[in-house]
Amino acid sequence: MELWNLFTTSLMPVLKVLIITALGTFLALHRFNILRESARKHFNALVYFVFTPALVCSILAKTITFKSLAMVWFMPLNVLFTFIIGTALGWLCLKITKAAPDMQGLVLGCCAAGNLGNMPLIIIPAVCKESGSPFGAVSVCNTKGMSYASMSMAISNIYIWTFVYQIIRVYSCRNFNENKVDGPTVGPVSATEADLENHSSTPEVTAAQTNDLVTSFKTDTVSKEKQITKPLRTLVKRLNLKILLAPPTLGSIVGLIIGVVPPFKKMFVGDDAPFRVVEDSASMLGDACIPAMTLLVGANLLNGLKRSGLKPSVLVGIIVVRYIALPIFGVLIVKGAIRYGIIHQDPLYHFILLLQYALPPAISISTITQLFGAGETECSIVMLATNVCASFTLTLWSTFFMWLVL
Repeated sequence: MELWNLFTTSLMPVLKVLIITALGTFLALHRFNILRESARKHFNALVYFVFTPALVCSILAKTITFKSLAMVWFMPLNVLFTFIIGTALGWLCLKITKAAPDMQGLVLGCCAAGNLGNMPLIIIPAVCKESGSPFGAVSVCNTKGMSYASMSMAISNIYIWTFVYQIIRVYSCRNFNENKVDGPTVGPVSATEADLENHSSTPEVTAAQTNDLVTSFKTDTVSKEKQITKPLRTLVKRLNLKILLAPPTLGSIVGLIIGVVPPFKKMFVGDDAPFRVVEDSASMLGDACIPAMTLLVGANLLNGLKRSGLKPSVLVGIIVVRYIALPIFGVLIVKGAIRYGIIHQDPLYHFILLLQYALPPAISISTITQLFGAGETECSIVMLATNVCASFTLTLWSTFFMWLVL
């Protein structure tokens, strides 16, 4: 297939996303105020609790079998690679850019977690429906592609709400504790300096205050050392199963069970299934997921236009990690797996594995930052900048990936 045709095929899905995203931003403007803050909150809850689980569950139930599940065994490992490599590159970004302590969790989260669910669910059907698609017949391509994209969403949700959630939580708590420790320390020192200037303090009182501060500091140091030596215990103790078992994850589990277990599949999937109306209803709800998510992305990006408190170097670092460094690692890993016969020969499958390394940060990062109140506005700025860049980088990388796998 000619390179220009590949470029056009890659560009069309991105343009569709940008148009719907722009519409979401337009509807959120104060002049129209259709997707106002309260409306976005309820709309986001509807997408999170209803549309996304319904979409993932219905697609996995229809497309996944035990045989196909065994064939895509490399995908969970590939997604894990994106998170681990992204975290390592994010750590380097922190060291180079010297990001503020309250931004470190956000930077690591944005570098680690890509939008492995929403974007493939939008891009893959659009690529399959393009005339001259390199991945074969539209129906076959769409069915297989949505199956792969749903698996990607399910796996990424598990990693995001276990791995990335804990990273942002740890850095947010660390920053909070540092501020808490610094607060009492500054107070007594300032008071002592003021008393010295007024010549109203005595040496005995100052020494007592100093001893109290030293004792408090030693106690805090011992407490921190205990926490450092027992990270696993702390992690298990603070693990929130309600967060881990997010609705999209539960939808993925239910869909996998129905798809893999033949009796359940016969009950819910197919024209002769006695409970096919349940699957049809879930499919109808799921059809609203992609346009709703895309509109919300555009509406939420409006926050990034209002304020800017993020260092440009940090923003550039995140963009370099997500759109230059990670895709290069992805090409090396996936091509190596293909060369040594680790994954089966399916160009569409290879394309999705490569695409997982070139996507913008996950939208769930904004939800996690809101949970901890850490860098909410800065997260909107990151989402705005990375999604704008994705309109160019994702098109170029998609073109290159198609050329690579065909």
